[in-house]
Amino acid sequence: MRVLLAGQSGMIGQALGRALTLSGQNVRPLLRAAPDQPAKDPAEQTEQDTIYYWTGLPGSVPPAAIAWADAVVSLNGAALAQLPWTKRRRQVIMASRVDTASAIARSIRESASPPAVWVSASACGYYGSGLPPDSPPLREDAPSGTGFLAGVVRAWEAAAWPAASSCRLVLARTGLVLGPAGLMRPLALATRFGLGVRFGDGRQYWPWISLRDEVRAIAFTLEASDLLGPVNLAGPELASAGHLGHLLARISHRPYWLRLPAGLLRASLGPAAQELMLASQPVEPAGLLRAGFTFLDQTPAEAIVTALGP
Repeated sequence: MRVLLAGQSGMIGQALGRALTLSGQNVRPLLRAAPDQPAKDPAEQTEQDTIYYWTGLPGSVPPAAIAWADAVVSLNGAALAQLPWTKRRRQVIMASRVDTASAIARSIRESASPPAVWVSASACGYYGSGLPPDSPPLREDAPSGTGFLAGVVRAWEAAAWPAASSCRLVLARTGLVLGPAGLMRPLALATRFGLGVRFGDGRQYWPWISLRDEVRAIAFTLEASDLLGPVNLAGPELASAGHLGHLLARISHRPYWLRLPAGLLRASLGPAAQELMLASQPVEPAGLLRAGFTFLDQTPAEAIVTALGP
């Protein structure tokens, strides 16, 4: 399979690119042109190029890249953990997702030879931040929730939907990816120094998935022709934030006693505290399980051990 991969510089993109290449797929990156270089004319790039360049805006995807690809995977999006969420930062978070999805969707619709499948990154933030911890599991047909991130994800997915008339569109709603980078890095570092923290009462559910299962799930959706639309990429066992923190401390042989009250978090970080740390999202990977996907890391403990390494 010829896979065009946008967003390869992040933790997930790097791991996915390696895994697809090792499995025999032909992977070509769609890279942002360097800011100090003149923008490359999309029309000048050919199917013989091994790297394609774009600006992330509509009209900048080389038509040759889309024509070359059997599948497209896009993982673009500015980091959510860069705080505070100023007005400018909110604009960046929104535009980095919506603009890139719109650009790729437009290119696929306009292509005379569109790919068979496009896996567009999405997020479990779709389900919102206002659910109580005792809410029933959230499957792909659950309604969208409230909050800034829920609005971002709705706009993100809506920007990709026009391509569904030209290819099989998969919206990969991902939760907390437990890997060597991302949010796991500061959590593991704090725990190593005995500063593992419980956020609020710790009862809120965090949708988790190991990095290797995240990569395997994306690769699975490229082949699983019955998967389309929203697909939850989350581990098969529900876990609260407190349970994840306790497991991380126990596996690291460190104490777990600090607690940051919800009120203090909201006062210091604003809405980001509620949406990143205090939101409860008991997400169930119903689509993946129904399609026959098997998780290597069935429990959060297995995922944490995998993420921390030997």
